[in-house]
Amino acid sequence: MTGRVYLDHNATTPLRDEARAAMLAAMDVVGNPSSVHSEGRAAKALIERARGQVAEAIGASGADVVFVSGATEAAALACKGRELLGAEVEHDAVMGWIDPVLPVTPDGQVTVTEPERSVLQWANSETGVVQDLPQGLAVSDITQGVGRMPFAFSWSGIGMAFLSAHKFGGPKGVGALVFPQGTDVAAQITGGGQEMGRRSGTENIIGIAGMGAAITAAMGDLEAGVWERIEKLRNILETGIVSASKETILVGNKSRRLPNTSCLLTPGWTGERQVMVMDLAGFAISAGSACSSGKVRPSRVLQAMGFGETDAASAIRVSLGPQTTQEDVTRFVDVWTDKLARHRTRHG
Repeated sequence: MTGRVYLDHNATTPLRDEARAAMLAAMDVVGNPSSVHSEGRAAKALIERARGQVAEAIGASGADVVFVSGATEAAALACKGRELLGAEVEHDAVMGWIDPVLPVTPDGQVTVTEPERSVLQWANSETGVVQDLPQGLAVSDITQGVGRMPFAFSWSGIGMAFLSAHKFGGPKGVGALVFPQGTDVAAQITGGGQEMGRRSGTENIIGIAGMGAAITAAMGDLEAGVWERIEKLRNILETGIVSASKETILVGNKSRRLPNTSCLLTPGWTGERQVMVMDLAGFAISAGSACSSGKVRPSRVLQAMGFGETDAASAIRVSLGPQTTQEDVTRFVDVWTDKLARHRTRHG
């Protein structure tokens, strides 16, 4: 029996071997990192090593990195209490903190006129569309791009950026907010003053160690050209899909995109249905962002790009990763094409 094929890397990625090893080692570290004895210092050293790994990977200073529970918490820490502008294509973690008035083109590009008052994601999780981040931008969600495209916080001109470990092979439940020293960020979780007073609570040293190891390994993949190979596989997949279905739209393909992401809109065939039939056939894909508590609804992102509600409900996201093979892609196209033919037969 042919095994399952995982094509939902934008939702979460498999845990890297390097991260697993670092986490197992961290489990044997007894001390509280706030303690001053040898055991506490050993725990603190693990955190600072990971902080340095994250900083090196994204071109920042270690003192700029604050560990949190994930990108959602980081977004709140960065945005709460500020009057910020944004667009309807932002992730749900950001939408509650912004005034979503920035215009979006049919190709998914966002127009920013006041960078110092604006939030702009680097890459969209649903469409893969990549934005050019303007100098002076207040906040950016760089979650989907880290480890897949080159980035350096120090020259980006961004005030704050945030990321999540499980998008590049780290564990779930840990992330980071990055901002220059001296930036005024009010702690949302108060207590013992951990993480330089920005985020109290005993640090998740196991998750943090895994994040550090994962991001180092992810940067190794990037430098080795792994994502160029993945982009070629993505293009093979899209060519096969369009050949089989002339009406299928490759959303955002006129813009620069993440090398692994395809948003495929097939009018008349709901994304929810596609996810279900492909799941039964052994493929894990999605119908949009995975952060909506399992709800499948018309994509807000696609509607912001000008698609009607019905069409916006007819899209799927296929996101590849380092483990994806050409056989996986070919099998996906063949099975998807067969399921589309069956759908057409039943529904005309």
